[in-house]
Amino acid sequence: MGPGETNVRTRRRAVPWLVLGLWVVLLAVVGPFASQLSEVQNNREVDYLPASADSTQAAKIQDRLPGGDTTELVLVYHREGGLTAADRAAADAQVAEIGERDRLVAEPEGVPSQDGDTLMYPVASNGPGTDKELRDAFVERVREVAHSEGGLTVEVGGPGALVSDVGAVYGSLGGPVLYTTVAVVAVLLIIIYRSPVLWLVPLLVAGVADFMSMGVAYGLNQVFGTTVSGQSSAMMTILVFGAGTDYALLVVSRYREELRRIERPYEAMRAALRGCGPAVLASSGTVAAGLLCLLAADLNSSRGMGPLGTVGVLCALLAMITLLPAILVLLGRRVFWPLVPAYGSEPKQRRSLFSAMGSSAGRRPLVVLAGGAVLLGTLALGTLNLPGSLKQEDAFVDRPESIAAMETLAKAYPGQSTQPISVITPTGRADATLAEIEGHEGVAAVERGRSGGGWTEISVVAKSAPQSAAETTTIKSLRDRLPESYIGGPSAEQLDLKDTNARDRLVVVPIVLVSVLLILVALLRSLVAPLLLVVAVVAVWAAALGIGGLVFGPVFGFEGTDSGLGLLSFVFLVALGVDYGIFLMHRMREESLAGAEPAAAALTALRTTGGVIASAGLVLAATFAVLLNMGLVQLVQLGFVIAVGVLLDTFLVRTYLVTSASVALRRKMWWPGRLSREPAGPVEPPPGEATDRERVVVG
Repeated sequence: MGPGETNVRTRRRAVPWLVLGLWVVLLAVVGPFASQLSEVQNNREVDYLPASADSTQAAKIQDRLPGGDTTELVLVYHREGGLTAADRAAADAQVAEIGERDRLVAEPEGVPSQDGDTLMYPVASNGPGTDKELRDAFVERVREVAHSEGGLTVEVGGPGALVSDVGAVYGSLGGPVLYTTVAVVAVLLIIIYRSPVLWLVPLLVAGVADFMSMGVAYGLNQVFGTTVSGQSSAMMTILVFGAGTDYALLVVSRYREELRRIERPYEAMRAALRGCGPAVLASSGTVAAGLLCLLAADLNSSRGMGPLGTVGVLCALLAMITLLPAILVLLGRRVFWPLVPAYGSEPKQRRSLFSAMGSSAGRRPLVVLAGGAVLLGTLALGTLNLPGSLKQEDAFVDRPESIAAMETLAKAYPGQSTQPISVITPTGRADATLAEIEGHEGVAAVERGRSGGGWTEISVVAKSAPQSAAETTTIKSLRDRLPESYIGGPSAEQLDLKDTNARDRLVVVPIVLVSVLLILVALLRSLVAPLLLVVAVVAVWAAALGIGGLVFGPVFGFEGTDSGLGLLSFVFLVALGVDYGIFLMHRMREESLAGAEPAAAALTALRTTGGVIASAGLVLAATFAVLLNMGLVQLVQLGFVIAVGVLLDTFLVRTYLVTSASVALRRKMWWPGRLSREPAGPVEPPPGEATDRERVVVG
């Protein structure tokens, strides 16, 4: 061995250590910021809304009024069979103690129900201001004082308590989402790799990527003001582990195969990255591009989820194509123990499920396509059974105290709203606005509030129950009659959320479809194949949403559907579904470039990549299924639809229907690219295109 070759090998052995060193430096820089991500989460409804929404403007002006932002609570005292004199005395004493502990806007006055069973006290304080920690502390202090005793039940509700309860649920997501995701991925990796050691490596690397993504997300918030919510943070973690593990499966599978062909791990890893790297880069880039389309959304929460999801995918990509290979090379072949791929050995040949699927697809492609289309179309009809809009009181899996208070109030004060509507009007028009509201047929009571900075706050109590159709009509009517005023409050915020989500669907969905289609055209050099992939993934989304319609009400008992479910599930399923389509089509194109006939190329692609796509799909679906154990209905619904969609895409559409379509269309699949034309001789790949066959084997 000459000195030149020795130097080359020495440098190559140093590369993995250099990569590890760079990651240590990177984590040291990002670390201080990662721990601060939870501190910048915003989980109020108004934080999700666009700046142009009426309720957002109302909330901003309320913050600037004398006393700042007000935390409004409602203390609900209830005894079946009627409140006693002792109950009323206890209630008065507790309310007085609350007034002594905290600075209240006004002295609370009890409002008894007609049946005498319930007594409610509106309590408001501007002491906490806009600080969520001070608000939560105020709510906690009130709950400590207002406690049930001797058959008298006391519940603390109102907008302030509801926001605090929502924040508590979101604040508790971080740990459970991370731990549950790690556990699920670990179990699946152990099953896939059948090794007591190998599964730890991608899991460790995914954890590093998640830590880095948290630091980057915090930086986006500080520099660009990107909205960070509990929902978007949870989705980012799930994407890091789900997509990251998918990329790890591809890299490790190809690396295992190259170790049978190449003696030294370093050279084997280089060959593996050259082989599967383009597909991994293309698929992750497509997912990132699809998620970034959410920047066109008007809803702050959706617009913030786009960059955070992209950060998660790109951090996972960076870790899996740099840190993971470095660790695997340093550990050598022994990391695969007990199934160590020996140099010069051949993998065991066995007939797989995907070979059988390919055989049936090859024999009757049109029958398979027709049957799949009918099945997906039938499942999509389930969307007609989706519950109506999700109300605040139905948004929790386990009912918190604030929701229990709302339900008690709804029974005790029927036909009247217990959730005031806030009207912010120019002070110069306050009297005219007050008169206009008092004459409105849907209004039960009106009270003039604070004034300052040229604005006056008017509190309106509707005759209808909160978030009912009648109350919604009242809010819309007030907005029509008072164009110079801003209408806010919890019910108005829910209405704005619903309207903004409807607007975002009309804007974002076409952008996602066009963006993904253009990327696929550039990658696959075809029009037909990209159109097929996009149509397939849209069909998967509709079918998954339809399955949700069949189970949300009858099985899960959900009373409504989150207004953002359609948009978010569409973006995630399109982006992630196309991701798998690239894996399959990349192999089809490679086989075709190597000279295989179209049908043979499609069946070979299914047989050789079906295992890794199935493994990746199972991991990704399992990570999103983690959301089924969370405390908010919107997260459960989103996790269910995406998990079901990924499974449909993995085991039916990508590996079966797309293959059948490829067999049926033959060279037309690649129209108008050069692969669509009958070759005069052996097909030569264009310059720079891989010629070695990607033999991906899982096991």
